[in-house]
Formats: sequence, structure tokens, C-alpha cells
Amino acid sequence: MPGNLPPETASFVGRERELGLLSDLLRERRLVTLTGVGGVGKSRLALRAASDPRQRRRDGVWWVELSPLRDADLLTTTVAHTIGLAHQSPRPLDEELCAWMADKELLIVLDTCEHLVAACRHLVGELLQSAPGLTVLITSREPLRTPGEDLVEVSPLPSDGPDSDALALFRARAVAATPHAAAAFADPDRAALAADICRRLDGIPLALELAGARMRLWTLEQMAQRLEGRFDLLSGTTTARLPRHQTMRTAIGWSHELCEPVERLLWARLSVFTGDFDAAAARAVCSGGPLPAARVERVLADLVAKSVVRCSRERGAGARYRLLDTIREYGQDWLAELGEERVVADRHAHWYAALSKAADPGWMGPGQVDWYRRMTAEHAQLRTALEHLLRSDPTAALETAGALWFFWFSCGHVDEGRSFLERALSRGPRSGGAYVQALWALGLTTMLQGDLDTAQELGRACTAAAATLADPEPELRAAYLHAVSVLMPGDPVRALALAGPRARGGHGGRPTGVGWLLCRLATGYALCDLGRFEEAEREARGLREACAELGERWLRAYADYILAMAAFGLGHHGEAARHARAMLSGKRLLGDRFGIALGLDLLAAAVAGLGDGELAARLLGTGHAWWRTVGRPQMGGSPSLTAVRDQGERQARAAIGDEAYESAFLGGAAASTG
Repeated sequence: MPGNLPPETASFVGRERELGLLSDLLRERRLVTLTGVGGVGKSRLALRAASDPRQRRRDGVWWVELSPLRDADLLTTTVAHTIGLAHQSPRPLDEELCAWMADKELLIVLDTCEHLVAACRHLVGELLQSAPGLTVLITSREPLRTPGEDLVEVSPLPSDGPDSDALALFRARAVAATPHAAAAFADPDRAALAADICRRLDGIPLALELAGARMRLWTLEQMAQRLEGRFDLLSGTTTARLPRHQTMRTAIGWSHELCEPVERLLWARLSVFTGDFDAAAARAVCSGGPLPAARVERVLADLVAKSVVRCSRERGAGARYRLLDTIREYGQDWLAELGEERVVADRHAHWYAALSKAADPGWMGPGQVDWYRRMTAEHAQLRTALEHLLRSDPTAALETAGALWFFWFSCGHVDEGRSFLERALSRGPRSGGAYVQALWALGLTTMLQGDLDTAQELGRACTAAAATLADPEPELRAAYLHAVSVLMPGDPVRALALAGPRARGGHGGRPTGVGWLLCRLATGYALCDLGRFEEAEREARGLREACAELGERWLRAYADYILAMAAFGLGHHGEAARHARAMLSGKRLLGDRFGIALGLDLLAAAVAGLGDGELAARLLGTGHAWWRTVGRPQMGGSPSLTAVRDQGERQARAAIGDEAYESAFLGGAAASTG
């Protein structure tokens, strides 16, 4: 089943009644919101409920993490990207998302919505109206207050009695912190003391987890004594129970006071991170003063041991860290008290700006797949950095947005990239290398969205601006943009004049540079459109060899596509199928939805040419499903792409008949694109 539910990072305790209620509601109702104070366990409960096999949906169960998001304008982009909609269309994204979901059956969890309530209310309302098969589960400290919303208040864990869920969670976290704690809970008198601690913490899961982590250093008696003093100080002489939000705040503050000074300092500085981060970023952003860089990782490990910071490890990736929202908010307040908000935000932004600049040349080399994975993992931090730079350092914002061209253009973030690039270009300097690079990157995004008039205009502007730099590389990049923007509407002759061998030679530059290689790609496309297949094959083989020598995969896969197109045009269908499969292998590795859709259409046409109409029909159906995630089938009806697809369909229908074709096509269209 498609979907992206995160793994559970710790054992789950209790909540049988709530899970039973949610199980029924999610099968019968369409919008369910879990509300409750910070730290009460809304996200954990939502994850457990969504993971129930009874909640499976034909088109998947999807988890959308909203806590790192600060710009409400990126809400729709975030939801679309999570469920696999790349949006390379000139239509507004909310319209595209509604249309894509219209025939889908899926469950979407929007986790941590309280800072985006108005935007979530609007988007969820549109989606539910457009998609009758959609169910939405919300976690938020406050409800959306929209018609049809079913509210479930998530209460703290029951904390009365020797077998309470709160005590079970406290015991589990204490034993996880130190196995020696098990003996304390085995003694009836001390277990009663532990139960009293749970009651004082109001049964709030996060407070219990923080307390359990303290068992590394304290006995239950020490904890009860210090906890009593702390709560009495806050509550005065009244016997009234503290409100739950105050209990949570108190528990975090108590944990904060028990940290060493450098731990508190790191906690405050880590609050600048939205989403997760790695140790290298923590060292670069959070070191300074009494916390040298060499000590950051050790202090970070201490905060993990105290349950202040969460640590996760996935196969193929290093350790990633994050602060829960409630804990991060406390750190932000402390950072403000220290007067370090601006300096730490600057460090954070410039660290990720430097990472973006390092990724630019790294993209066209053997580390391309690693860069793809790394920048995908850092997506939330890149957003945060760019938002800060747009306010504080427009020149750096322009440089960073332009350096991320491959992330916007090649990794499925076209809509978001266009927004950041337009904002950066409006605020940054209007000349120089960074300006030309950002202008070019903006042109790439408009081209992929099918806004070809704007792409051509940007291609001309980029060409003129690049000519002032006395550097062939930006000139070649501009030539590629201009060439493809005229090629896609059907002018291969003009495209060849702009990017062909003679034009490349006139510019000069490195044959292994991005601009030169992209121009070779445009040349191959144009030659295929002109029916000059032998020349296209030679151009594509040269491009593929250059990419292989660089260790690059993304562009190499498009060289395979040109080879497949040339072989198909020459009637060599077996060879065309072989190259198309090689192209698809590279595109799947990098999640290039546009490339996958292209490759499936071409593979289907080649397979139909070999006489396998049923397989061709299935491939065309699967290609249709992938084109829907892009938003523009055959790039909005590009003549050459439409011709290939239509030829495959005609041959497949002729081979197996219309009825068998439709059945196989529908089977292929049901394939997962997650």
C-alpha cells in the first residue's frame, strides 16, 4: 500500500478507548481533529490510529508533518509534494491538487496544525469538497472549526491506581534510561511514590518521559522531593490542580533547570532548527562562547539521554535529531532571554546557504544521488534559511535560491522554487553572476510548468545578462533555456540554432560543464523532432559518455531517452525498449516524475512496436498515472511527445483490440506512484 507513515520511535502505552473511537470515526467520517495540550500525545495517537490495517486506503495513508512549516503559502505545496504530486502545470496548485484527488481513496494526516489553522481550514475544505474518497485526520492544539469536523480531545493518560497507563509509561521510560530503575518499581511502597509522581505530572506523556529520563541520576524519592518543591513554588498554597498547559510548561521548565548550563545553552540554540537536523549543522550553528564546536556533539548526546532531543537513525543515513514542538518553543523563549535570536538565525541561514552552494557543483558528479537524498532530508531547513535570508540578506538569498536550481528543477519542487526565486530576484541585486544564475533557474521552473511565454522571455533576458559576464558557462545555460522554451511548442530548427554544435562552439566553455551538457541534450531532442535520428544518436552517445565519466545519473538518463527516441525513429524497437528501461532506472533512482512519465510512454511505444499490445497498454496506463502527478500529460500536448504516445496506443489497440486495451490500460493506471 502506498504511503509514508513514519516509524514509531518508542513503545506505545494505553489509549485503547481513543484508538477504538478513532477506528470507527475514520471509517465513517471524513474530518477528524485530535485536540489537546502540547505534549499530551496527539501525534503518537494519530500515528498509531493511521497505522491500523483497517485504515488502509486504495491510494495510501499519508503523513504530512507541518510543524517545520512557517509560511502558510507553502501548505498546499507541502501536501502536494508529500502525496507525490509534482505540479509542473500553470494551473494554481490548489486546483491541481483537488483535480488529482478527485478519484482517489486516501487518508491524509495533517500533523501539528495549530500555527496554520486558517490555511488548513481553507485547504481541507476545498479538498473534501472535491475528493469524496478523502479522509483527513488533524492534530492540533485547537480545532479547525469547520463544518463536518469531529473533535476528539486527547486527555492525559489515566494516573490513578497502581496499574495506571501513566505509571506504565513512566516505568517504561525510566527502565529505558537505566535498567536499574526496574527494582524501584517492583517495590510496592516505591511504586506508590512513582504513582504519586505521575499524578503530580497530570499524566501528560511528554512530562512523564522527561521524568523517566531523570532516573539515570535520581531515585524516586529525590524526584518526588524536587518535583514537590518546584510545583509548590508555582502553585502557592492552593490545593487546586495546575491547568494542564501549566503542568506541561512546569515539567519542561523543571527539566530545563536540571540541565547543565551548556545543555541549556545548546537547547536554546537548537530551537532555531525547524524539523530534523544532523550533528554537523548543530556544531556549526550552535557552537560559540562556553560551548566550543568540539563539545557540541557530546552535549547533544546528553540532551538525547534526557529526552529533550529525539534521535533517529535510518539505514543509509546518519543520525538525525529534532526537538518536539513544545520543547522547541521553550528553547525559543530561552534564546530570546539570552538575546541570541538574530545571531543564531544568521548562523543557521548561512550554514544552509553554504550547503546549497556546495551542492551545486556536487550535483553533476558521482555524489549526485547522495546530494539528492541529503537536500531532500534538509528541505525544511532550506526553507527556513531562505525565509530568513529574504528578510535579512537579499544578496545571499539570491545566491542560495539560484544555487538550488537542481533541487527545484530536478527533484520535484518546481512550484516552491519558482516562488522563492521570484521573491529573491525582486529583492536582490539585478546584475552579476548570482542574478544570472537565479534568472536561469527561474526560467527552468517556468518552462517545466508549461509557462512557455515567460520561459522564452526569461531565456532572452538571461542570454542578454549572461553576455555581460564574459563567462561561457552562464551563456550556455541561457542558450539551453532559450532553446528548450522554443522547442517545446514545436520549433526544433530554432532550438538547434540556439544550442547545436555550432552555437556551443561559438560560446566555448568546458564540454563537461552543466551548460554544455544541457545544450547537447536540447540538441538531441531537436534532432529527433527533425527526424535526423542518426545525428541525434551520435549526440546522445557523446552526452551519455560525458555523464558516465562524471559519475552523473540524472542527465545520463535523459541521454538514454534520446537514444531510445532515435532507435524508435529508426524502427529499432528492441533497442529503443532497452534504452527506455535504462532511462527509467536512472529516473526512479532520483524520483524524477516527469522523466518517469516520459520514459513510460516511450517504452510503451517500443513494446507496441515489438507486438506486445497488452504490456504496451499497461505501460501507457501507468504512464498516464505518472503524468497526472506532474499535472500536464505529455507536457501539455507537446507535438512530438503526443505523437509517440498516440503511436503506441494505435499499435497496442490494433494488436489486442479495444476491449483488451482498455482493461490493460486501467490495470496499469492503478499502479502506485508513491
